[in-house]
Amino acid sequence: MPFTSTTHVRWPDVDPNGHMRTTAYLDAAEDNRMQFFASVGFPVPELTARRLGPISHGDDIRYRAELRLLEAFTVELRLSGMASDGARFRLHNRIVKEDGRTAATIETTAGWLDLDARRLTTPPADLLAALTTLERTKDFAELPSPLAHV
Repeated sequence: MPFTSTTHVRWPDVDPNGHMRTTAYLDAAEDNRMQFFASVGFPVPELTARRLGPISHGDDIRYRAELRLLEAFTVELRLSGMASDGARFRLHNRIVKEDGRTAATIETTAGWLDLDARRLTTPPADLLAALTTLERTKDFAELPSPLAHV
């Protein structure tokens, strides 16, 4: 099962066209991901204490159906790719309307930032193990490590 969280479209999430704006989709996905990390023992204070943080390298959003003001939705999270050392990973969020239709999908490529050195790093073994508890997508792919050439 994917990791899920539920929320609704808030007033500041709506654009002039009357539907949820792009950045609100990204906010919902980011919130879902941080809820996942907290649920597996890595809330923000723990990551900060370890001087480590997730960092996004890019997002690919695909829209399928509109979400409107006060409409409830579920955010699903799956792992769609990862380097063997865990330094780079790809997360797949699916935004699901109450009727089960996909409103959007977001594919995020990310890594772990050493907060002191300000460089990408590998996660500690317990964080890597927690990340691997996520359900994998059907198209899960092994990613190259960004540290392989360092």
